[in-house]
Amino acid sequence: MANIEVTVPDLGVDEAVEVIEICVEVGQTIEKEEPVAVLESDKATMEIPSSEGGTVSEILISVGDKVSQGDKLLLLESEAGTKGGGSNASSETETKAKTENRAEDETSETEAQETSTAAEEGDKEVDVFVPDIGGAEQVEVIEISVSEGDEIETEQTVLVLESDKATMEIPSPNAGKIKQIKVKVGDQVAEGDLIAIMTARGSSAEDSSSPKDKDKDREATISETASTPLSGDDDPIRAAKRSEADAIDRSAHSGHAHAGPAVRKLARELGLDLSLVEGSGRKGRVLKDDVKAYVKNRLSGDGLSAGNSVAALQQVPLPDFSVFGDTNVEAMDKLQKMTALNMQRSWSTVPHVTQFDEADITDLESFRKSKKAEAEKLGVKLTPLPFILKACAHALEKYPQFNVSLDMAAQTLIQKKYIHIGIAVDTPAGLVVPVLRDVDKKTVWQLAEECQVLAAKARDRKLKPADMQGGCFTISSLGSIGGTAFTPIVNAPEVAILGVSRAEYQPKYNGSEFEPRLMLPLSLSYDHRAVNGVDGAKFTSHLASVLADIRELLF
Repeated sequence: MANIEVTVPDLGVDEAVEVIEICVEVGQTIEKEEPVAVLESDKATMEIPSSEGGTVSEILISVGDKVSQGDKLLLLESEAGTKGGGSNASSETETKAKTENRAEDETSETEAQETSTAAEEGDKEVDVFVPDIGGAEQVEVIEISVSEGDEIETEQTVLVLESDKATMEIPSPNAGKIKQIKVKVGDQVAEGDLIAIMTARGSSAEDSSSPKDKDKDREATISETASTPLSGDDDPIRAAKRSEADAIDRSAHSGHAHAGPAVRKLARELGLDLSLVEGSGRKGRVLKDDVKAYVKNRLSGDGLSAGNSVAALQQVPLPDFSVFGDTNVEAMDKLQKMTALNMQRSWSTVPHVTQFDEADITDLESFRKSKKAEAEKLGVKLTPLPFILKACAHALEKYPQFNVSLDMAAQTLIQKKYIHIGIAVDTPAGLVVPVLRDVDKKTVWQLAEECQVLAAKARDRKLKPADMQGGCFTISSLGSIGGTAFTPIVNAPEVAILGVSRAEYQPKYNGSEFEPRLMLPLSLSYDHRAVNGVDGAKFTSHLASVLADIRELLF
């Protein structure tokens, strides 16, 4: 038995790269070229294949570690091979391959010098394409940061793209002068689309072929040299690109998930749509453990899955509506799809109960109006929402059973020690829920300002994914629109949501006569698995008492 070290190959980057997933376990027998770890830089995700086959005896890295070329990843035990990376034959083959690749590179470089006078003089015209943007399709151009004729540096922002969930700055791959801009604000682009033409300066000029063309070239090379060890930065990147292309070709429905090739392969083997799996990795990345947990949950029968729910919806037969009149069919955008999936999943898996109540906010409204001048000086719009946020935080402290999440697979209850509250914001693109953090620790003025900022960002589609994560409780206010009551759907994995309707003056008997009081309708929906009916009634009653007399917030 020989011990073999599996090390990080040439990644083509200078800085250390983070380990985001380990694909093997101690005692596992693996084949040569089988992925052992997934690394992620600022620009790409790379699967690192094993240089030899054998049994994993020791893993030398952890998720979150930073590694560079030559760092040891793990040790293998193998009956064949020598310590440090395999047999003499494979070393000779690898050396031969590297020599051939160097010769090819030198030949290509010579040909390029002979056929490009501009390159010899230091400048050449190159195309700038949309790089890998994480699988996003048809992303909108919201800002162009340069003009034709501008001199720019490498990595300087050329334009800004915005998807339903994130904003991305696209950097220039070269330094030089912008000759022509090929897109305009409002255009929809995808990976590989031409966005600009520039005259690049000397040594900064890179290969001007598009990412899509480069992928085709890599895949063609792979098919010709599959049995020959690869060299340089082509090894991990080429393998990753080939696996990703295979994943997209064989399972297009999983293309929108943030996952590596190994995870996509596992999903294909299981017949699983990755878009239904919630990722626990960095930036929402789907890991193998997430796939296994999802499948385990499905098989255990702990609840209906989003997949079942969607399948049920898709099975509803639809007539040909055009028979009855003119119609127009439009594809759902990403935000609409995710909202539909999340709402259907929550409604199907959460046993909802809605408790209705009213809060007398006559005195609160008088106090709020008395602060109008002060609010104007601070540049803040003081609405009832900041007061409702403070009241909800107070109620969550008093009734912590509303500040939990259920893990039905593990049969556990997760109690949260923080109070982050989401507010539903209606935008032209759909409903989004930005989250205000540590509501219990902030003043009404701070909450008012933060509500104003988050609502503006939501309407301008400037919210980052982090702005919409970590909520414990949600408030959906329809007060400016109308209605007397409604039944909001719990925003799982939270266990409760408060619906607020329009306040109206009603005659209320004070013991001697009727007087007009401003009554605010409250609709509290909650997960009956975590919260019982008595606690639901206590929660809304406490909210009503705090909103009726804000001095209650002092206790």
